[in-house]
Amino acid sequence: MSNRTFAIIKPDAVRNGYLGQIIDRIIQAEFVILGAKLIRMTREQAEGFYAIHRGKPFYEELTRFMSSGKCMVLALEKENAVAAWRKTIGATNPADAAPGTIRKDFASSLGENAVHGSDSDPNAEQEIAFFFSESELIAAK
Repeated sequence: MSNRTFAIIKPDAVRNGYLGQIIDRIIQAEFVILGAKLIRMTREQAEGFYAIHRGKPFYEELTRFMSSGKCMVLALEKENAVAAWRKTIGATNPADAAPGTIRKDFASSLGENAVHGSDSDPNAEQEIAFFFSESELIAAK
């Protein structure tokens, strides 16, 4: 069954010139891009998006980083999209990521790890809705 996931190409990857290469990886992995926006997340948006992590030691650093520059938010579709995207991007810590994954190839650290991926179907829907209205998503069919 085809479903959706949410991705962010983070400020470090955009700043380092990896945006096109990461989009290529998305296409090579046979995801359908339903929506994509190049944005500069405000601190308030970052705080709202990562509200689940409020109070954790990394929250301030994370929201500061995510609002530090341009990023690209994407709604993706594919069979088992969440699991497929997480496999494509690799482990959160690039040092632990498998060879050929996005984080292994483009991330520099645990804090600046190039991309975000939803961790579940319900979170994917919620995260997509945070940045996209349904009318902004282009149906795959």
